[in-house]
Amino acid sequence: MLAALFITFLLQIFSRYVLNSPFGWTLELCRILWVWIVFFCCAFLVKEKDHVKFNLLYSASSNKAKFIMSIISCLAIVVILGWALIPTIDYIDWMKMRKTSTVRFPLTGEKIRLNYIFSIYGIFMISVIGYYIWKLKNLIQNGPEENDKSKLRTIIKY
Repeated sequence: MLAALFITFLLQIFSRYVLNSPFGWTLELCRILWVWIVFFCCAFLVKEKDHVKFNLLYSASSNKAKFIMSIISCLAIVVILGWALIPTIDYIDWMKMRKTSTVRFPLTGEKIRLNYIFSIYGIFMISVIGYYIWKLKNLIQNGPEENDKSKLRTIIKY
Protein backbone atom coordinates (compact mmCIF):
# COMPACT_ATOMS: atom_id res chain seq x y z
CA MET A 1 0.00 0.00 0.00
CA LEU A 2 2.89 2.36 0.72
CA ALA A 3 4.38 1.64 -2.69
CA ALA A 4 1.01 2.30 -4.36
CA LEU A 5 0.67 5.53 -2.38
CA PHE A 6 4.16 6.67 -3.38
CA ILE A 7 3.65 5.84 -7.07
CA THR A 8 0.28 7.59 -7.09
CA PHE A 9 1.84 10.63 -5.42
CA LEU A 10 4.64 10.75 -8.02
CA LEU A 11 2.07 10.37 -10.80
CA GLN A 12 0.14 13.34 -9.38
CA ILE A 13 3.31 15.46 -9.35
CA PHE A 14 4.14 14.42 -12.91
CA SER A 15 0.64 15.15 -14.22
CA ARG A 16 0.42 18.48 -12.45
CA TYR A 17 3.84 19.95 -13.19
CA VAL A 18 4.99 18.18 -16.37
CA LEU A 19 1.73 17.58 -18.24
CA ASN A 20 0.15 20.71 -16.72
CA SER A 21 -3.10 18.75 -16.41
CA PRO A 22 -3.53 17.08 -13.00
CA PHE A 23 -5.30 13.74 -12.77
CA GLY A 24 -8.29 14.03 -10.46
CA TRP A 25 -8.25 10.46 -9.24
CA THR A 26 -4.71 10.49 -7.82
CA LEU A 27 -5.56 12.75 -4.89
CA GLU A 28 -8.57 10.65 -3.92
CA LEU A 29 -6.60 7.41 -4.26
CA CYS A 30 -3.84 8.82 -2.03
CA ARG A 31 -6.42 9.61 0.65
CA ILE A 32 -7.98 6.14 0.42
CA LEU A 33 -4.58 4.44 0.64
CA TRP A 34 -3.57 6.62 3.60
CA VAL A 35 -6.73 5.70 5.53
CA TRP A 36 -6.10 2.01 4.87
CA ILE A 37 -2.40 2.22 5.75
CA VAL A 38 -3.04 3.96 9.07
CA PHE A 39 -5.86 1.75 10.32
CA PHE A 40 -4.56 -1.54 8.93
CA CYS A 41 -1.13 -1.00 10.44
CA CYS A 42 -2.53 0.14 13.79
CA ALA A 43 -4.84 -2.88 13.88
CA PHE A 44 -2.38 -5.59 12.90
CA LEU A 45 1.24 -4.47 12.56
CA VAL A 46 2.22 -1.89 15.17
CA LYS A 47 3.07 -3.41 18.54
CA GLU A 48 1.80 -1.74 21.69
CA LYS A 49 5.35 -0.98 22.84
CA ASP A 50 5.97 0.95 19.59
CA HIS A 51 3.16 3.46 20.20
CA VAL A 52 4.10 6.85 21.58
CA LYS A 53 3.16 6.99 25.26
CA PHE A 54 3.25 9.59 27.98
CA ASN A 55 3.59 7.29 30.95
CA LEU A 56 5.50 9.29 33.55
CA LEU A 57 2.89 8.64 36.23
CA TYR A 58 2.65 4.95 35.28
CA SER A 59 6.43 4.46 35.26
CA ALA A 60 6.83 6.09 38.66
CA SER A 61 4.09 3.97 40.26
CA SER A 62 4.36 0.79 42.31
CA ASN A 63 3.59 -2.58 40.74
CA LYS A 64 0.19 -2.68 42.44
CA ALA A 65 -0.71 0.77 41.10
CA LYS A 66 0.51 -0.23 37.62
CA PHE A 67 -1.65 -3.33 37.78
CA ILE A 68 -4.73 -1.29 38.74
CA MET A 69 -4.01 1.35 36.07
CA SER A 70 -3.58 -1.38 33.45
CA ILE A 71 -6.90 -3.01 34.33
CA ILE A 72 -8.72 0.35 34.32
CA SER A 73 -7.14 1.29 30.97
CA CYS A 74 -8.04 -2.04 29.37
CA LEU A 75 -11.61 -1.85 30.65
CA ALA A 76 -11.99 1.76 29.49
CA ILE A 77 -10.78 0.96 25.98
CA VAL A 78 -13.01 -2.11 25.68
CA VAL A 79 -16.08 -0.33 27.06
CA ILE A 80 -15.68 2.89 25.08
CA LEU A 81 -14.84 1.23 21.76
CA GLY A 82 -17.47 -1.45 22.39
CA TRP A 83 -20.06 1.26 23.03
CA ALA A 84 -19.10 3.02 19.78
CA LEU A 85 -18.81 -0.15 17.67
CA ILE A 86 -22.47 -0.67 16.69
CA PRO A 87 -23.07 2.99 15.69
CA THR A 88 -19.79 2.96 13.77
CA ILE A 89 -20.68 -0.20 11.86
CA ASP A 90 -24.13 1.25 11.21
CA TYR A 91 -22.55 4.41 9.76
CA ILE A 92 -20.13 2.37 7.64
CA ASP A 93 -23.09 0.39 6.33
CA TRP A 94 -24.95 3.63 5.60
CA MET A 95 -21.98 4.80 3.50
CA LYS A 96 -22.84 2.14 0.87
CA MET A 97 -25.14 4.74 -0.68
CA ARG A 98 -22.17 6.98 -1.53
CA LYS A 99 -19.36 6.29 -3.96
CA THR A 100 -15.96 7.73 -4.71
CA SER A 101 -15.86 10.83 -6.89
CA THR A 102 -13.15 9.79 -9.32
CA VAL A 103 -11.57 6.48 -8.33
CA ARG A 104 -12.97 3.45 -10.11
CA PHE A 105 -12.54 -0.28 -9.55
CA PRO A 106 -10.05 -1.40 -12.23
CA LEU A 107 -11.84 -4.61 -13.28
CA THR A 108 -15.38 -3.29 -13.63
CA GLY A 109 -14.88 0.45 -14.06
CA GLU A 110 -17.49 1.21 -11.40
CA LYS A 111 -16.93 3.81 -8.71
CA ILE A 112 -16.05 2.30 -5.33
CA ARG A 113 -18.67 2.37 -2.59
CA LEU A 114 -17.46 4.26 0.48
CA ASN A 115 -18.49 1.50 2.89
CA TYR A 116 -15.72 -0.64 1.37
CA ILE A 117 -13.20 2.13 1.95
CA PHE A 118 -14.23 2.86 5.55
CA SER A 119 -14.71 -0.78 6.50
CA ILE A 120 -11.08 -0.82 7.66
CA TYR A 121 -12.08 1.40 10.59
CA GLY A 122 -14.61 -1.19 11.77
CA ILE A 123 -11.95 -3.89 11.43
CA PHE A 124 -9.55 -1.68 13.40
CA MET A 125 -12.09 -1.21 16.20
CA ILE A 126 -12.81 -4.95 16.44
CA SER A 127 -9.09 -5.70 16.47
CA VAL A 128 -8.37 -3.20 19.27
CA ILE A 129 -11.32 -4.45 21.35
CA GLY A 130 -10.15 -8.05 20.91
CA TYR A 131 -6.57 -7.18 21.80
CA TYR A 132 -7.54 -5.38 25.01
CA ILE A 133 -9.93 -8.15 26.05
CA TRP A 134 -7.04 -10.59 25.57
CA LYS A 135 -4.69 -8.28 27.49
CA LEU A 136 -7.23 -7.88 30.33
CA LYS A 137 -7.65 -11.66 30.55
CA ASN A 138 -3.86 -12.10 30.76
CA LEU A 139 -3.57 -9.39 33.39
CA ILE A 140 -6.21 -11.01 35.58
CA GLN A 141 -4.84 -14.55 35.12
CA ASN A 142 -1.10 -13.82 35.32
CA GLY A 143 -1.01 -10.72 37.50
CA PRO A 144 0.89 -7.52 36.78
CA GLU A 145 3.68 -7.38 34.24
CA GLU A 146 7.34 -7.31 35.25
CA ASN A 147 8.70 -4.12 36.76
CA ASP A 148 10.88 -2.18 34.29
CA LYS A 149 12.67 -0.06 36.88
CA SER A 150 15.92 -2.04 36.46
CA LYS A 151 15.85 -1.27 32.72
CA LEU A 152 15.20 2.40 33.51
CA ARG A 153 18.24 2.53 35.85
CA THR A 154 20.41 0.98 33.12
CA ILE A 155 19.26 3.58 30.58
CA ILE A 156 19.87 6.48 33.01
CA LYS A 157 23.43 5.24 33.75
CA TYR A 158 24.43 5.69 30.14
